Amino acid sequence: MKALVLTQKDAPLHYGDVPMPEAAEGEVLVQLHAAALNRRDWWITQGQYPGIVYPIILGSDGAGVADGREVIINPAFNWGDHPAFPSKSFQILGLPHPGTFAEWVSVPARQLYDKPAHLSMEQAAALPLAGLTAYRAVFTKGQLRAGDRVLVTGAGGGVALLAFQLAVAAGAQVWVTSGSDANIERTREMGGQGGANYREAEWSKQLQQQAGGFDLIIDSAAGDGFALLPKICNPGARIVTYGGTLGAVSGLSLQPVFWKQLSILGTTMGNDQEFSEMVQFVTQHRIVPVVDSVFPLSAGQAAFERIGKGGQFGKVVCSQLAG
Repeated sequence: MKALVLTQKDAPLHYGDVPMPEAAEGEVLVQLHAAALNRRDWWITQGQYPGIVYPIILGSDGAGVADGREVIINPAFNWGDHPAFPSKSFQILGLPHPGTFAEWVSVPARQLYDKPAHLSMEQAAALPLAGLTAYRAVFTKGQLRAGDRVLVTGAGGGVALLAFQLAVAAGAQVWVTSGSDANIERTREMGGQGGANYREAEWSKQLQQQAGGFDLIIDSAAGDGFALLPKICNPGARIVTYGGTLGAVSGLSLQPVFWKQLSILGTTMGNDQEFSEMVQFVTQHRIVPVVDSVFPLSAGQAAFERIGKGGQFGKVVCSQLAG
């Protein structure tokens, strides 16, 4: 079969022939039609994950056909019995388990879920990892309620956009931050209230003027801007963080955290029940993940370069069926 293979750190991905996977006991072979990129995949190519053994087929997100059934893959393996945190054997598909940037993948049968019928294969491939992370952040940790005023930072990334879409569908009023005015306008067209460009010095004040204050903030950036978030929270608000793109937080004052009785909560990925609930919610509300661009699997290196350059709006997807 054809696959996209990482042979060493900082090397271009190689598209070529590799052996077909064999399904172990309890596993099922999936013929993949589409696979979406995550920032995680880019970081692995840069050697920023421990325990990388080369060569490796990356890819956590995939949609395809298994035994005639159209499916998506839950990339969160071995979450374990406790819903609040993963087990020590928890893994994400694509490292070390061979991933979805291939024509076929073998995964445990329990990881397969019916593809939402309203989604194309490319849209469905964009859903699993980002949708699971966003669902847990918004509902499990964020305890979103209809009517809440919500801020989602970094609109443009896959998780942020799905968090935005989930919150809008649940009846919240949602604002965003972005480094692009065009991205803010696009979220307004998708049901958002507006937002602020984080490149502007007064972005937090602009948001406070627009919204008055927030009941829930979903953040993936961290960095210096995180210190401003408690100041624009309503009393009793929740700040949920699932990433640290901009690095360590500095200048954070705890006074507004305890005086306003705020909760700062960390999250990543999610458990099997949350994945099932996420798929049901997406199906019920006919949510369509935003796809930035689609590349043939054979042009996978260009897809990775698109992620590395940044500036995308939505998910970058590789199609195994494209020319």
